[in-house]
Amino acid sequence: MSTGSTMKALYYKAPREFDIRQVPVPQCGDDEILVKGEHICYVLLIAVLIPGHEGIGRAVDIGKNVKGFQIGDRIVADVGITSKGVIINGAFAEYVTLYIFLMVDIPRFKTESCRSHQMKCYKVNNLTDEEATLLEPAACAIHGLDKLNPPVGTEVLLLGAGPTGLILAQLLKLNGALRVVIAANKGMKMDIAKKLNCGDEYVELDRKDAQAQWDKLKLDNPYGFDIVIEATGVEKLANDAIHYVRRGGTLMIYGVYENKALVHWPPSKIFGDEITIIGSFSQTYCFPRAVAYLDSKKINVTGMVTDVFKLEDYQLALDKMNSRQCLKIAIKPY
Repeated sequence: MSTGSTMKALYYKAPREFDIRQVPVPQCGDDEILVKGEHICYVLLIAVLIPGHEGIGRAVDIGKNVKGFQIGDRIVADVGITSKGVIINGAFAEYVTLYIFLMVDIPRFKTESCRSHQMKCYKVNNLTDEEATLLEPAACAIHGLDKLNPPVGTEVLLLGAGPTGLILAQLLKLNGALRVVIAANKGMKMDIAKKLNCGDEYVELDRKDAQAQWDKLKLDNPYGFDIVIEATGVEKLANDAIHYVRRGGTLMIYGVYENKALVHWPPSKIFGDEITIIGSFSQTYCFPRAVAYLDSKKINVTGMVTDVFKLEDYQLALDKMNSRQCLKIAIKPY
């Protein structure tokens, strides 16, 4: 790109305050790839910046130190940075520069780490643009699977049917789970879950009053499940989930909650039933495996992106997201 060129970008001046503006096209450094964006998902509203990650685009310029990539390659980026206070412009723009490697801290022992180059860009071949936006959620699901480390023959209850939960359900079926039961509100998300064969059984909950379905789930599974995954981000379900965990089982908190949300679990149950409680947040060093799983089609994400909007229709995308009548939304920047 010539010096002085401009591009269209979404720009946040403050949380909830954004506009579409012309900004300079970023210049490609020696260790970078300049990518023309094709589809991007997700917004993080915390700073003055161009937001957006979970993106895919085609390489239009390549730095002189970059090896293994060429103009025209379809590129995805691992946007995870294991440092605090890092603010980098994202992909809600026509172009974005991507570092091939970053220096990161790799833990070796509990008290030690070492500095190492971490690969941050990957080529994809078999995924559509929309499917490629699921790579970062897939990496988060792989991290969750790593935390669970399920033994062969495990029975799992997954609460919620969001994209990363449905990917985790498929990973569990491929990695030891004998039976995966998905419980979520009746509607589009569960229809997609069944179409993709994410679970073995499905409990479709009544949005107004689901007590009958919860009672039947308990009746059909009187001893509970080896693993219960709370992936809704709903405070009440986080509190209730422990009552579906089998003796010696594991409860994983996998949803995103408001900071004010609290749980009140009976310590006697945790003690007496020897229940393990773990959390799983984001992903670290899982992106290459996500690319391998999705690009090989072992994990099916077809149709999980239910809506695509142009960059200038960003407000409409937010309105659609808030309507809860979608599973995942992608933005096309040009």
